[in-house]
Amino acid sequence: MASASSPPASSLTPPEIPFELHVGNREKLLKYTRQHLSDLSRPLHGFILLQGGDEKNRYCTDHTELFRQESYFAYLFGVREPGFYGAIDIATGNSLLFSPRLPADYAVWLGEIKSLSYFKERYMVSMVYYTDEIVQVLCDQYGGSGKPLLFLLHGLNTDSDNFSKPAEFQGMEKFETDLTTLHPILTECRVLKSDLELALIQFANEISSEAHIEVMRKTRVKMKEYQLESMFLHHTYMYGGCRHCSYTCICATGGSGAVLHYGHAAAPNERILEDGDMALLDMGAEYHFYGSDITCSFPVNGKFTSDQALIYNAVLKAHNAVISSMKPGVSWIDMHKLAEKTILESLKTGGILVGDVDGMMARRLGAVFMPHGLGHFMGIDTHDPGGYLKGLERPKEPGLRSLRTVRELKEGMVITVEPGCYFIDAVLVPAMESSNTSMFFNHETIRRFKGFGGVRIESDLHVTANGCKNMTKCPRETWEIEAVMAGAPWPPGKTSTNSGNGKC
Repeated sequence: MASASSPPASSLTPPEIPFELHVGNREKLLKYTRQHLSDLSRPLHGFILLQGGDEKNRYCTDHTELFRQESYFAYLFGVREPGFYGAIDIATGNSLLFSPRLPADYAVWLGEIKSLSYFKERYMVSMVYYTDEIVQVLCDQYGGSGKPLLFLLHGLNTDSDNFSKPAEFQGMEKFETDLTTLHPILTECRVLKSDLELALIQFANEISSEAHIEVMRKTRVKMKEYQLESMFLHHTYMYGGCRHCSYTCICATGGSGAVLHYGHAAAPNERILEDGDMALLDMGAEYHFYGSDITCSFPVNGKFTSDQALIYNAVLKAHNAVISSMKPGVSWIDMHKLAEKTILESLKTGGILVGDVDGMMARRLGAVFMPHGLGHFMGIDTHDPGGYLKGLERPKEPGLRSLRTVRELKEGMVITVEPGCYFIDAVLVPAMESSNTSMFFNHETIRRFKGFGGVRIESDLHVTANGCKNMTKCPRETWEIEAVMAGAPWPPGKTSTNSGNGKC
């Protein structure tokens, strides 16, 4: 137990959840839907109807997996319980929730059966009914002629290539349905964040940044990668109330840092940390559906070698160059190319590459060292939708085809900046052997980096009116990282703490 004089393990307190946030999201959607219908001279009536997520069991067992709400439904209603439907009446602006009618024995096994008035008050909606009343309620509420019209959610997620699932319920034959209007409007609503949304994303960033620093402080040679993951998860849940992560943690060390989505079931963060390894830790907590996505790279022994510093500083220079250039109207393709060129210039200065950097860019050499895109929208999903508006095509060139958006930046967007430099044999070896690119490599020098893995530096940026705000608060310079790992306070002005107690 910490003594009375010990500094707290966290300086943060989970904020109260403002359900006004979801009221604002519904009002925003209603405004843009009405405007869209007016522009097409369509009547302003009908219902936006979404189906929330359902609990799922693990295969055929009775083990219920931890439920997390479907993201579009979470955006509009903030409901954490499964089995709900939600509607917005376009004519009146009223919002309606439909709760599952729970059996009496629910109270025995799963706790109190909440009243409809509880959900009405908690989620700040106009009316609440049971799901078996959907048909009757919507028919009664409808003010138009003929069958009531339902605007259902159906559209392509360009990150996953999966389609959103439109609501289904018994009695749908009594309604007309529109499957094309809602998805693009609601997706674009999610792209630009409100102040209340930004506050939750900021908290997720702050608790995740704090947890990353905690992991840095406690990392030791001969640990297992999953121990680093465990420390992060503990800190964000213990002090931030973050039961969910935004995504599966990537805790890669040594050569595993060259595996872009390491940490999955076939590569489960289990390698032993060896002296001389770089760590690449990509981890972000989620608070009330809103997430963070942060990557820190550092030497597991706390001291950068000259080769580690060369690669790290190449990536950091690209990270900082992009952030300095971001503002509304800037093309994300241009930002990706800026990151690539900055890294290639540093690799040339470091003797790993030779020749003309513009020539390297023309032959897409940047994609050899950074095969992924520079960043992605972030919010309720780690890869928030809206990256490709209708009419925007995905580039076909290496590296650029991995971009999750090619849009120009707008005020209110939240987007990650995550340049990286990796030594991936599956990409590097063919490029070194190709007559198109082999002349750019210093073949003798690059052998030193076989098994190096990679470096990624990732921060979450809010695009402002004149630039951007970095929401992530981690040490980035090599000297800052070495100091923090040796026990120095972070941020630098804080009172120093014992390096062994994990405080920050």
